[in-house]
Amino acid sequence: MTAFGQLLLEPFQLAFMQRALAATVLVGLVCAVVGAFVVWKGLSFIGDALAHASFAGVAAAYVLGQSIYLGAAVAAVATALSITFLSRRARLSVDTVIGVLFAFAFSLGIVIMSRVRNYTGDLFGFIFGNVLGIGSSDLVVIAISGSVIVGVVLLLYKELFFVAFDPVMAEASGLPVAALQYSLLVLLGATVVVAMQAIGIILVVAMLVTPAATASMVTRRFHRIMLLGGALSTVASVAGLYLSYYANVPSGAAIVLVSTAMFLATLLVTNLGSRPRAAAAAAGVGLTAAEF
Repeated sequence: MTAFGQLLLEPFQLAFMQRALAATVLVGLVCAVVGAFVVWKGLSFIGDALAHASFAGVAAAYVLGQSIYLGAAVAAVATALSITFLSRRARLSVDTVIGVLFAFAFSLGIVIMSRVRNYTGDLFGFIFGNVLGIGSSDLVVIAISGSVIVGVVLLLYKELFFVAFDPVMAEASGLPVAALQYSLLVLLGATVVVAMQAIGIILVVAMLVTPAATASMVTRRFHRIMLLGGALSTVASVAGLYLSYYANVPSGAAIVLVSTAMFLATLLVTNLGSRPRAAAAAAGVGLTAAEF
């Protein structure tokens, strides 16, 4: 075997690296599917709020000796539903309600955590992520939860897309717009919980937004944004784990850095590619529809 081949194979000869790769790829695929809606509807701030709000559920579940995932899911979903409910009832902007609930939930988590002794190693793993510490049971939870989320999106794809694209027309067509919007927020909250163990609460919003944002610069077809976002997430996961292994840096952060680098590279290439098109249009040169 060549030295280069050895470098490629060495990291993934370790069982924990194999589990880390499986987990990050699964998380990346789920985030790409839901992230397409996040980017399309401008829900990035909500994703960030749900990621931080879920920490209150993590801390509470830890204190009560219950499932960390269940606690995070309850907190994230409750916050997601509360955002829409309160914004409508209080007649406040969504951003205002997010700011209130975001600060409250995260502060509640910190207060709960401060009352627990020897919490650092257990709870801080959910803040910064610990993909290299994922066990077989965690991988099973991620796989099952991710499959359910993607399955629901596929089942309601046409309805969710219609509501995301034109909620007014969707309501005129008889679709339960409010229920579908609540469903999307619940799916977003569940995705945050799935991704939390792999890359941590702080970085989860990056996996929701960055691959989908990168894909949206390449194609405007919604289903292609999902597919390309999934492919980009997979590439970022593999490259990020290599970077983590050889540079001895945190895996979650390395994956996000690689994903951001691909975003910036795509931005540069698309901007350079747009100049010849603009020049051709100014010169009166026609472009076929297929080129757009």
